[in-house]
Amino acid sequence: MEKKKKNIITKSRYLNGLKCLKLLWIDCNERERIPPPDISQQHIFDQGDMVGVLAKKLYPEGIDVPYDRGKFFDNIERTKELLSSRKTLFAAGILYGDVYSRVDIFQPSDGKKWNIIEVKSSTDMKDVYLDDVAFQKYCCEKMGLQIDKCFLMQVDNSYVKDGDIDLVGFFQKHDITDEIDAYVVGIEERIERIRKTIAYKQCPEIEIGIYCSKPYGCFLTGECWGKLSKDNIFTLYNYGPKKGFPLYKDGIETIKDLPEEGLGVKQLIQKRATETGETYIDRDLIRTFLEKIQYPICYMDFETINPAIPLFDGMRPYRRIPFQFSVHVKKNKEAELEHYSFLHRDKEDPRENFLKELKGIVGNEGTIMVYNRTFEESVLRELAASFPEYDSWVKNVQNRIVDLLEPFKGFYYYNPEQCGSASFKKVLPAVTGKGYEGMDIAGGSDASALYFKATYLDKTEAEEKEKIYSDLEKYCSLDTEGMDWVVTELIGCSKPLSK
Repeated sequence: MEKKKKNIITKSRYLNGLKCLKLLWIDCNERERIPPPDISQQHIFDQGDMVGVLAKKLYPEGIDVPYDRGKFFDNIERTKELLSSRKTLFAAGILYGDVYSRVDIFQPSDGKKWNIIEVKSSTDMKDVYLDDVAFQKYCCEKMGLQIDKCFLMQVDNSYVKDGDIDLVGFFQKHDITDEIDAYVVGIEERIERIRKTIAYKQCPEIEIGIYCSKPYGCFLTGECWGKLSKDNIFTLYNYGPKKGFPLYKDGIETIKDLPEEGLGVKQLIQKRATETGETYIDRDLIRTFLEKIQYPICYMDFETINPAIPLFDGMRPYRRIPFQFSVHVKKNKEAELEHYSFLHRDKEDPRENFLKELKGIVGNEGTIMVYNRTFEESVLRELAASFPEYDSWVKNVQNRIVDLLEPFKGFYYYNPEQCGSASFKKVLPAVTGKGYEGMDIAGGSDASALYFKATYLDKTEAEEKEKIYSDLEKYCSLDTEGMDWVVTELIGCSKPLSK
């Protein structure tokens, strides 16, 4: 029975096959090569599941068709039994030959017809969603089920929470019946190609391409892209796939191989630094940047969550909720750093306390140093809109912000270890030799996912919660302390070379 399941073309395998035949073959034949989802990826999946559970509440008469990975065919048999009831079914399993799909919401329509309703937690339309529903329609019609309409049910990002979630307001339901017809054309040929690929004795060799990241990322990126050198052409600053892949196919794999003709100023800086192994420093521009700084300096960093389902009144889907900040204060050149932090630890709305605590620390004078001011400024702007009594203070903060991203995005300073990136996760170790290695939380998306798990998922044990909160404190603190280390290095770089 399991052997038979291995060769079944599921909806996910069909979509994988459209994306990359190598991914398809490995998924079917050597699945152990596919790493499990990381923390942030799993969080995205979990958010999607939550939206799916909410969507089912729109159909209170609906029946859940049980699905157990260990009892794959039970879902199919139970679906057959329930179809005659003419009730809305959730996760109905449809198998035709070796082609199988589960339908999120299978709704009876006029006569003996059915509607397919696919639920997505996203807010935008993607072609892959149409491929997804087209495959479902194909499976159903091959089984002799008549399909009336096809719908895509998505989150409406204009919805504002006011009390309990208004299901009708939260979801948008799009009739995609006409669009689906075009995606069904040629589907049998595509399925046959997938069927043959699954049966190959060896994994097909597929070169990397734009499809590695579109329409979604791939779990095999580490394996397929790991063979590239650290200075591969895809790390060249502002050098997109449209330029990179044609050159890669022509045998130009590294930045060193690229001719200088046609490269911009920043790209030339990166290329020459890569070739020499030496750091590029524009002392004049760094000095000009440092002249913007006035003591006291508050190095400031936020962490946020952006849940698909709004947690608090007045909020929209995916609106950011700041739950943590770290601030390191340096009162003058000789002063020691002073650290202040905020981490909200319960399910209540953290935003007003966040603002109150932050205002008490950064005050009204001196420089506020951030890395990528767009993020912190937009969070503060959203907070001021929700708590207008802080509006004038937020404007004061915005006027005092100096963005440490500037000298790195502007290539006033470029170390070849940055590999074309100006992200702080690359800049900090390149400039200071210190980084996030060995930390259990080492990125903003992981911080958000783990905070949500610790704070809003009741199944998280108390010991695990405390471990997460402790790791969050260490991570956010390093972000702001690290900014001071970087500024110290820039100050040293800004001094004229001794003659």
